[in-house]
Amino acid sequence: MKYVIDIDGTICEEVGEVIGRPPYKDRIEYINKLYDDGHTIIYITARGLQSGRGEKHYRTITEQQLKEWGCKYHELTFKSHDADVFIDDRAVNIEEFFEKS
Repeated sequence: MKYVIDIDGTICEEVGEVIGRPPYKDRIEYINKLYDDGHTIIYITARGLQSGRGEKHYRTITEQQLKEWGCKYHELTFKSHDADVFIDDRAVNIEEFFEKS
């Protein structure tokens, strides 16, 4: 299976500045297990869209965070929208998803 996983608010707290956000280690461990089991992991983020700094500014920072947090993944992508509500027919509520672990 292919899992597309948002970063802020999903695998780390979404408070304050991007640098220094505490990771949710239990969630990262769960996702890393999916990776180890052969699933494709794609992290997605809207970092830089509101500030106008964009992917160029945030890619290096985000890649470093993922490395420091021990995240295993196949791809990091920056989404082209900045929604407060994301509606998708394949969406999964993060609380329900991580309760199963």
